[in-house]
Amino acid sequence: MSFFKDLKVGYEAGRIEAYSGRKSELNNQYWHQEIEAAHIEDVNSKKNINIGLVGYVCDEGVRRNQGRIGARKGPKSIRNKLGKLPIHHTGKKIIDFGDVICLDTYLEDCQKALSKTISKLIKHNVLPIAIGGGHDIAFANFNGIKDAIKNISKNKIGIINFDAHFDLRAVETAANSGTPFNQILSENDTVSYFAIGIQQQSNTKELFEIAEKHKVSYVSNFECETFNENLKRKLNAFIKNVDYLYITIDLDGFSSAYAPGVSAPSSLGFAPHFAYKVLAFLFESKKVISCDIAELNPDFDTDEHTASLAAKLIDYIVQNT
Repeated sequence: MSFFKDLKVGYEAGRIEAYSGRKSELNNQYWHQEIEAAHIEDVNSKKNINIGLVGYVCDEGVRRNQGRIGARKGPKSIRNKLGKLPIHHTGKKIIDFGDVICLDTYLEDCQKALSKTISKLIKHNVLPIAIGGGHDIAFANFNGIKDAIKNISKNKIGIINFDAHFDLRAVETAANSGTPFNQILSENDTVSYFAIGIQQQSNTKELFEIAEKHKVSYVSNFECETFNENLKRKLNAFIKNVDYLYITIDLDGFSSAYAPGVSAPSSLGFAPHFAYKVLAFLFESKKVISCDIAELNPDFDTDEHTASLAAKLIDYIVQNT
């Protein structure tokens, strides 16, 4: 297609058939009754869109990072659960703009395609919610934001990452799901990074040193038992220093009791209630410009608990926009 000209990437437009749920004689009771679907090129002709969903069907970054592949199946699984949720948001137009699809090992082209999609949505005043896919989605999402605001004078971007890992590894042979924030911080001087839920046993000493070098703010998983005043103060200081917030959620930051279906599960992660509280606080700033959810691996999910969590996070984000 012309929108992704010269990129080795697949694309499928949004499909209502991807959503299903309880049949109701009343309209607008469930997501599958309300959500619309379109081709990304149709965004030009659509009016009053509030939120655009886009899938990142890619686990090449996870494979390169020697993780358990299967995250490319995440978007389909999340949509299946999302369609069944009841609607509690009103007056918001949400459109599914389909999937960008990684072909073979062409990770970088898939990232560029998602970046173009994110940028296009933001330029049309639509809040993107990208669903993955590996956490290499973050490099793509950030570059889409950067492109969308490049002609605006105030353009400092703050990244909030819910994650057990810094994902600050240096690119040695090729970028992967463990390198996105190193890439971002190395290539940009108008960005700040705050990681929530970092687990010492999931990050090497070198990664902590890289975090210090780039002046990364973070709180450990042990500081995520409750959303206390100390964390609020830290986040407030971070938010005041940026013009836009990009929120990225790696599902492996949650305890495996809630999110078993990830490449690197851990029982030491935080709980959904904590994440909900922080998300509501972040959206109160009115600075959120884009979001994504990464690392759902349906092959390792238990009774679709992780997919259900991801869907409910999207629903909660929508309610708080």
